[in-house]
Amino acid sequence: MANEWAALQAEMRGCRRCLEAGYNIAPGAVFSGPAPSRLMLVGQAPGVAEAQVKRPFNASSGTRLFLWLAEAGFDEADFRAQYHMTAVTKCYPGKHPKGKGDRKPSRAEQKLCRPFLDRELAVVEPRVLLAVGGLAIETLLGQKLRLDEAVGRAFEVDGRWILPLPHPSGASLWPNQPENQALIRQALALLRDELAPLVQPDSA
Repeated sequence: MANEWAALQAEMRGCRRCLEAGYNIAPGAVFSGPAPSRLMLVGQAPGVAEAQVKRPFNASSGTRLFLWLAEAGFDEADFRAQYHMTAVTKCYPGKHPKGKGDRKPSRAEQKLCRPFLDRELAVVEPRVLLAVGGLAIETLLGQKLRLDEAVGRAFEVDGRWILPLPHPSGASLWPNQPENQALIRQALALLRDELAPLVQPDSA
């Protein structure tokens, strides 16, 4: 398994598929954490700060994300050391053409990168998946749901639990609405009370 993980890391870091297909990305896969790992966090794609330092959720969105996770009992340093963090597409996709936030990876880019995510899932073998943002939620659940239909619930898919969370980017106003904040708190309570015991190092 260690050799398989080392090979996969090298392949992801060296991949230029989207760039060669003509997409204006900044090549260089961003992911972190051990494999295997009982918990795996999947975002949409790295941002510019993440691409520079090769560390998932390194900027302001990470600050907000780890404030949420702290409510569920997870310390940031421990989380980063113990659990796997990745994204639907691994490279920075560039700014949104209208200048608000980052560009959402196209369906073609998602398809080019999907084998890497599937192989990560096979090597990491998570019991719990945190799906952060609409694209990650749709990808992991295999269906498109509105955030208010997904956040606050846990889904069992292929023997794993998937917990959707909204994207913590400041470009998204969804988490600022009181009714949506209640759904986020509900999701974090599920994580703390029901899912966290499944991913602790001493759990059976």
